[in-house]
Amino acid sequence: MNAERKGKKRRGVEQVQARWGWYFVIPAIVFFSIFSFYPIINAFTLSFFKKNMISPLPPRFIGLENYIFVLQSSDFWNSVRATLTFTLGTFIPLVIASLVIALLITLQGRNFRLWQLLYYSPAVLSSAVAALIWMLIFTPTGIANQFVNTLRNTSGMDMRWLSSGEMVQISTMIVYFWKYIGYFTVLYITGITKIPAVIYEAATIDGASRSQAFFKITLPLLKPTTALVSIVAMLQCLKTFSTQFLFTQSGAPKAPINVITLNIYNTALKDYNVGRASVMSILLFVTMLILTIIQLKVSRSDDVTY
Repeated sequence: MNAERKGKKRRGVEQVQARWGWYFVIPAIVFFSIFSFYPIINAFTLSFFKKNMISPLPPRFIGLENYIFVLQSSDFWNSVRATLTFTLGTFIPLVIASLVIALLITLQGRNFRLWQLLYYSPAVLSSAVAALIWMLIFTPTGIANQFVNTLRNTSGMDMRWLSSGEMVQISTMIVYFWKYIGYFTVLYITGITKIPAVIYEAATIDGASRSQAFFKITLPLLKPTTALVSIVAMLQCLKTFSTQFLFTQSGAPKAPINVITLNIYNTALKDYNVGRASVMSILLFVTMLILTIIQLKVSRSDDVTY
């Protein structure tokens, strides 16, 4: 009887805890439903309609016409090219450089926290503020040209950071690299500091060098962190918008940096064609979802044990 009474009491406590858990979770579910799930469903619905934002006429169902038009549009495929160029040019250096910097910082010892704070500080800025700062740096008389001229021992040379097609692509990559390198470095530092020191001590006793310890211990045990960093970095690059928008507004050529998000903005708010903008939004969402699933499967982060 006592065991049965204790079992009922335990189940009662578990039910109360589960109920309170739902009380805390419901606000987050409501928030994501309103600001994430509903916009996705609404965009998917609008992608099958012809809808002009400033027209009083109701949306008209046109089936797959918006998808056919977008997939046959050279402007859309130029946006795909611009997005891929930016993502590959930013994503790969971000992951590699943040790992290298994290390793160097963890070796600093006494000034460990100071360096971590300095590298992380740009991440607290909004993307718009970061872009505005670098627009000043990229002016003909800005620091960027002065730095390049000093390295090349030249005088008065303008690299045309915001006027040349190739250079404006590099400029957007530099802005994002500068802004997010500290954030991903901190993630890697967290992963490195979680690796037990006894593993390195055992490797040292066995005669392993620093390079062997890095490739045989650090890298394998950082698989969960690398998976997180690579996924977040890739998603940040794919949904880039603010830098490209502000650069084009200041007179930079649009075609080389007309990423998908910028094309969505122009299609919806300048051309007033919500249906075609919704198609591009859905295609971008599906691409990000597929790439995330692939990265999670490839990384297999749950296989890592200490």
